[in-house]
Formats: sequence, structure tokens, C-alpha cells
Amino acid sequence: MSRPVVGIIGNMNLLNDSYPVHAGGTMNSAAVAQVAGCLPLLIPTDPRLVGVAELLEVCDGFLLTGGRPNVHPEEYGEEPTEAHGAFDRCRDAITLPLVRACVERGQPFLGVCRGFQEVNVAMGGTLHPEIRDLPGRMNHRMPPEGTLEEKFALRHAVRFTPDGPFRQLFGAEEVMTNTLHGQGIKSAGSRIVIDGWAPDDTPEALYVQGAPGFTLSVQWHPEWNAAEDPASRQLFQAFGAAAGAWQAGRAAASPHLKSA
Repeated sequence: MSRPVVGIIGNMNLLNDSYPVHAGGTMNSAAVAQVAGCLPLLIPTDPRLVGVAELLEVCDGFLLTGGRPNVHPEEYGEEPTEAHGAFDRCRDAITLPLVRACVERGQPFLGVCRGFQEVNVAMGGTLHPEIRDLPGRMNHRMPPEGTLEEKFALRHAVRFTPDGPFRQLFGAEEVMTNTLHGQGIKSAGSRIVIDGWAPDDTPEALYVQGAPGFTLSVQWHPEWNAAEDPASRQLFQAFGAAAGAWQAGRAAASPHLKSA
């Protein structure tokens, strides 16, 4: 049987500041292929081009990637302001119903940064437009200068609940992570369980309570150096195993797929 297919949520971008493209970071594809052991498939997140139902049939799991545009505040009942930054309404139109469908079906997804926020919004939660403006919060944004190694360097610890899934997965009460985000969770959505926090109590890890499938999502970027960083490797390997289990279950339900 071929590798499980993981749909990587793409982002709208401009090549050479003029040519519209659907883009995905190479580190996302590498983490999916080399660490999760799955076939990476870049998804053009535009409802004029793809539909949620067909994505669910084609893919065995989804990587909800980070991205510079933020979830539009109208999706969680707030008016947009300059602090909310740029938006990608086409991505919102695909990812938010996709998350809800995956939760219902038990189809696995891994949320990363914006993807972490999308999971919360999809389940009815809200977001702060700018974490660093809140009293007592640190600046979680990407450093403006430096190499990629410096920008994605480990910058703070994330602590987990003692009996939660992240503590069980990592075998540690806390791990060191990078941090490259401006927004963050304000209120948790229905069934959203916050399972990890930064030192300033910013939510950093979550899962969907009672979901039959893999729903672990993180505010940091584990795709960076995923093969070498122990926590990142464990997270992507667990996600890959979940996608493989979904593929096997689909094959068992449709015997003609077993020889595909």
C-alpha cells in the first residue's frame, strides 16, 4: 500500500510580488514525508477550486499550517481592526469546515500556529489580535532580523498538564519551543482543551475533547528541524501513525483499495 496522503494547507502568496501562487513551506513537506512517513499533497485552499468533501476522500490526514494572514475576526464574532493584520478568507472557507468535519469523522489533523488558531475558531473560540499588547505577556512574534536558524530558535518552554496527551506523548512535563506568532487564543471553543502554556500563560497546545481522531495542535512550529528536535519528531510521528491508521481503516472498509 502507498504512503498515507496528508493534505498540507497552502497559503495565497505572490511570487516576485506579482504572480499569484498557492504556496507551502518546504519544511512542512519535509516533516510530513521524512518524519511522519506520509505523502505530502499541497492543497490550494480556495473554495472555487476544491471542496471539503472531496478533500476528505482524497486525504488521510491534514496539516493545518502556519501562515502570515490571520483568521478573519468575523469568523468569531468580532470586527476587524488594523491589529488583526492581513486575512485569507478563501483559506477560512476551507479550513474551518474541514476541521469540524474531521472532528466528526475522526479523521486526523495536526494544527500548527495559524492552524492551532483555526481549530479553536472552528469550534467556536475567539482570538486576541495581538498577544504582546496584553499585560504580562511576552512578545511571541518572529524576530525581525537574523537567519532562519535564529528566527526558529527555541525561545521558551511550554508546560503541559500532568495527565494530558502532550505529557504522555513527550514523556516530559515541558519542552522548549520556538515562537513566531502575534495572535493567540482568547477564549477556548466548545470541546477545546488547552493542554499546554507558555511561561506567560499563553495557550500553546490543545486537543478536541471526545474527538475520535488525532486533533493535537500547537501554537509553535514543530515542522522546523522536525527530524532532529525530539518533541517535533514525536509529534509528527504520532500524526503520521494516525494518518496511517485512517488509511488502513479506509482500506478495510473498501477491499478494492487494499491492492491500490
